[in-house]
Amino acid sequence: MRKSRVETAETRRRIVEVAAEGFRANGIHATGLADVMTAAGLSLGGFYRHFDSKDHLVAEACEAALTGMIGELEAAAEGCSGAEGFNAMVDAYMSTTHRDSPANGCPLAGMGSELARADESTRAAAAQGIDEFVDMLAKRIGDPEDNGDRSRAVFALSALIGALTLSRILPDQAASASLLEDVRQQIEAI
Repeated sequence: MRKSRVETAETRRRIVEVAAEGFRANGIHATGLADVMTAAGLSLGGFYRHFDSKDHLVAEACEAALTGMIGELEAAAEGCSGAEGFNAMVDAYMSTTHRDSPANGCPLAGMGSELARADESTRAAAAQGIDEFVDMLAKRIGDPEDNGDRSRAVFALSALIGALTLSRILPDQAASASLLEDVRQQIEAI
């Protein structure tokens, strides 16, 4: 029996969601298509009904993960204005909860070095997400059209990603939390 278009779209969405989690938690290269399809409750043979290649899936998973991360941070700032909203976003991003949940965290921190070496469509999806992330932060800093505010947002995003990545490397949980706190304070002083 053939699946309806709605069922096919839902299956594709589930594959992208599972892949995004796997790529962020384990890396792109360490997450095989068989792993993704098994986690999605599907057979490997069905993969090519939805995607042309793993690169195609990586690009969509990256886009979906970035959209989700931006949505979560906007939700954290809901009801806040200006700097208060910016600080709420920074606090949510720099939390130990985010540090300890790479599968559901920022794809730029979880896959950044691999994204830099990915195919053109994946890098384009990541670049678009970076631009949207910067715009979101710049809006909370001040005027996204102001080059100074945009520059501060680029700096903040770079510091957020770097600090989260470094905090995940440190084996000492107290040192890791301290690093997040130190960088959080510097970013919020922008």
